[in-house]
Amino acid sequence: QVRWVESGGGSVQAGGSLRLSCAASGLTYSGYCLSWFRQAPGKEYEEIGFIGDNGHATVADSVKDRFSISRDNAKKSLYLQMDSVQPEDTAMYYCVSVRTGGWCGGLRRDQYKIWGKGTQVTVSS
Repeated sequence: QVRWVESGGGSVQAGGSLRLSCAASGLTYSGYCLSWFRQAPGKEYEEIGFIGDNGHATVADSVKDRFSISRDNAKKSLYLQMDSVQPEDTAMYYCVSVRTGGWCGGLRRDQYKIWGKGTQVTVSS
């Protein structure tokens, strides 16, 4: 069974850093577009960014100065580095993927087929 397992969430003060990790289980890993989404209480899902097989990551303008996405193919893992976090970053964070042959870009949320259960990030002021 294919699944993602997220880790690294928790509580942090504003201005701090967190690194979220996502490990693939039962997934061939290559040939997939990998992405991070988040959902704050009472709000819609927001795509933070994505990364394809080539390792090139695209991060949303709203967080690109503070967040970065990377992957480790050998470990079948996906990472989200969050720096200078703010209270508005409080949300449940999800790693998601879809088999695309390895390319990424222009995908809707409903096109991502494999979702992790999420990890909670809470930022206090």
